[in-house]
Amino acid sequence: MSETVTIRDLGARGDGIAEDGTIVPYALPGERVAIRREGRRAELLGIEQASADRVAPFCPYVMRCGGCRTQHLTRPAELAWKRGLIAQALSQAGLDVEPEPAIDAHGAGRRRLTLHVRAVEGQAQAGLMEARSHALVPIDHCPITVPALHPAPDVARRLAAPLGHGRKPLDVAVTATDQGLDVDLRGHGPVSAGVGAALVRIAGELGLARLSLHGERLMEAEPVSVTGGATRLYPSPGGFLQATAAGQAALTDLTLAALGPRARKVADLFAGCGPLSLAMAGRAAIHAVESDAAALAGLDRAARAATGLKRITTERRDLFRRPLLPLELDAFDAVVFDPPRAGAEAQARQLAASRVPLVIGIACDAGTFARDAATLAAGGYRLEAVTPVDQFRHAGHVEMVGVFRRAARRP
Repeated sequence: MSETVTIRDLGARGDGIAEDGTIVPYALPGERVAIRREGRRAELLGIEQASADRVAPFCPYVMRCGGCRTQHLTRPAELAWKRGLIAQALSQAGLDVEPEPAIDAHGAGRRRLTLHVRAVEGQAQAGLMEARSHALVPIDHCPITVPALHPAPDVARRLAAPLGHGRKPLDVAVTATDQGLDVDLRGHGPVSAGVGAALVRIAGELGLARLSLHGERLMEAEPVSVTGGATRLYPSPGGFLQATAAGQAALTDLTLAALGPRARKVADLFAGCGPLSLAMAGRAAIHAVESDAAALAGLDRAARAATGLKRITTERRDLFRRPLLPLELDAFDAVVFDPPRAGAEAQARQLAASRVPLVIGIACDAGTFARDAATLAAGGYRLEAVTPVDQFRHAGHVEMVGVFRRAARRP
C-alpha cells in the first residue's frame, strides 16, 4: 500500500527523513514522495514534488549499488549537508564551533577501491554490495574512480579463477599507483604454492604493479609508489592511502597552514606511509609513530630518496594500546594525529593532559572527531577551526581538519 510523505531533512547516511521519522532512501528535504513502508524504512516509489537540489544521477548502478547515496543531490547542497553533519556532531559534544566551508577534494576521482567477488550462477562476478545487503551488484567499472581503476572489476574476476571463481568470498583491494594497479587479495586465507604461482602468472599477464595476499607480497616488479606533492609515497601492500590525490593535497595544505613556521619539532601520530611527515619535514624535525611496520618502512624509503628534508625519526607503536604519554608529548612544539575511523580516544586523553601548544587533528568520522575534540577542550585546548574536506563524493563520509591551541602553558 502506497502513501505520500514530506521529507524533513537528510540523514547522516544520505537518506531522506520524513516528518514522522520514516527513512526514505534517495529522497531529498522538501520533497513530497510516494512510498511503500517497510517498518522504519520505506521504498521510494515516485516523486510528486521534487527539490530544486535534485539532479539526474550519472551512474548506471545507482539505487542498486550501496556505494553512492547522494548522486541525485547537487554538489553545493552535498557540501553544505556534510558541513552540517560536522556542525551537528560538534554541537552534540558541547562545542560551539561553526565549521569552515567544505572543500571539494574529489579531484580526478578515487584512487582506491575494494571490490567483492562472488560466484553467481557458477561464474565469478566482481562488484559492490547493495545497500544494507550482502547481495552483489556486478559492475563494469565504477564511474567515480580515476580512469586507471576502470579495469579493476575485470582484474578481480581474472584473479578469482585460481581461488575458486568466487565460491569462497573474496575481497579485492585495488589502488592506482605510478607503476600501475596494486592489488591485495583478502578473505581467502593461505594458498598453496601452485595457486600462488598461478596468481603471479595472471598478475604478469594483467601487467599489475604489485600483487599481495592479506598484505603479503606475491609479486612486485619494482617498488610501488604514489606521487604526492614534491615527494613519492611508498604505501605498504594493502596499506592505507587517502581516497583521492586532491584530498591528500587539501589535508596537507591545511596541516601546513595550521603548523606555521615556528614549530621546530613535530610528532605525526598514526603516520601511515608518511604523507604528512614528508610534507612537514620541509620545515620541522618529525617523529612519526605508526603500528604498521611496512608503512614505516615505506616512509623511511621515501625520506631517504627525498632532498631538503629535516630529520625524520620513526617509532612502531600501537597508539590505541600505548598512546604517547604527556612526558613524551611535551617534547614537541606541535602534534598531528590522523587516526582510523574509530578516532584517537586514548591518545586524546593523553594530549589533554600534556603541555603541547598546538594539536592538529584529522578525522574521517564526525562523531569520533567531536568526541576527541571535547576531550581536548576539557583539558584546556581551544578548537580554533574545523575545515571539512570532501574526498568521498556521493557518500555519507567526510574528512575534517581541526586546529586546537592551548592559550598558555600550564604551570
